[in-house]
Amino acid sequence: MDPPDDVEALAKAVSGFGVDEDSMILLLGKWHSEQLRSFRKRTQFFSEDERLFERLDDNQIKFLTKEFLRFKPSRLAYKNEACGQAQADSISTLTNQQADRALHIVENAVVQWTMHPWERDARLAHEAITKGPQAYGLLIEIACTRSSEELLGARKAYQSLFHQSIEDVASRIQCIERKLLVALVSSFRYEGARVSHSTARLEARTLGVAIKTSNKMNLIEDDTIVRMLTIRSKLHLKAVVKFYKEIHGRDIYEDLESVMSLKETIQCLCNPQTYFSKVLIDALKDDTKDDTKEALTRVIVTRNNVDMKEIVEEFNKQYGVPLSRKIEEVALGNYKNFLLSLIDRIKEKTTEIPIMESSTEAGASGLKMLWLEN
Repeated sequence: MDPPDDVEALAKAVSGFGVDEDSMILLLGKWHSEQLRSFRKRTQFFSEDERLFERLDDNQIKFLTKEFLRFKPSRLAYKNEACGQAQADSISTLTNQQADRALHIVENAVVQWTMHPWERDARLAHEAITKGPQAYGLLIEIACTRSSEELLGARKAYQSLFHQSIEDVASRIQCIERKLLVALVSSFRYEGARVSHSTARLEARTLGVAIKTSNKMNLIEDDTIVRMLTIRSKLHLKAVVKFYKEIHGRDIYEDLESVMSLKETIQCLCNPQTYFSKVLIDALKDDTKDDTKEALTRVIVTRNNVDMKEIVEEFNKQYGVPLSRKIEEVALGNYKNFLLSLIDRIKEKTTEIPIMESSTEAGASGLKMLWLEN
């Protein structure tokens, strides 16, 4: 299919008489950045914002929610699949509420995938601020794993969507991380190749002394450290991390284990693939909370056209199991199919580590059910 035909087919899949999930996922799963941009420009779901990005109409989000839940057959399909897997474990029938949640997960993944990256990051940042301290790590993730231009775009989109600046909102956060968070979301880093190794070595020494001699929580408010982490280029900070280990004989992440905000900041800036792999494995655990589960969608969608290949490889290396296999174990229905279709786009370029079968069908079924719990 040519892209114009794809756009028409997708419009038909959400035509106002319910959602044809199978067709929608088949189309969206194979689209790349330019095709998604073409869709946003040619469909009624998006309009051109004055800050030069295609903005999703809030009323269209409500429309999609209604369409996903319009017909009971979609809900019934999720219930039948999960209950069929669960019978061997004597797990009770899914409630309509649980099945509706499963449909909402599909809808959320599709909406995030089609959004302009600026808008998606702005909405994620707003969600993190609204949820409070337990979600501030998401602000760090966005500020530190995006390029300077991408972060600037998210700041522009935030103003359009919420009629205030993210810097202003972050400055009103009441927590010890406020200074760090404001500086991170306000940053515009140098992204060139030049690194001053003498400066990086000096800053590695400074960082080591600060970690050893001060209350570690106070490091978050240390002006020198905040300045270093928010204005230096990522290549420069990688050099700092390298020199830190050479000088102090320890990995900096070990010394910051009790200060997660700083550890995650440095990891997102210097080794994002390891950070995202940890986020994914946590999201795929059978006893995880809903907020943590949502990270599975977020990582696969936001990194798919960036560094998902490297993240998949790092996940395999760290945990000895292909990411696609873990998704098959815990996700259901078209949500599973959609995520796997996004993984398959980069799978051909990725070498997965072979693994032995380690769980029974019953065990896998038990994991799958947890994705539909309230």
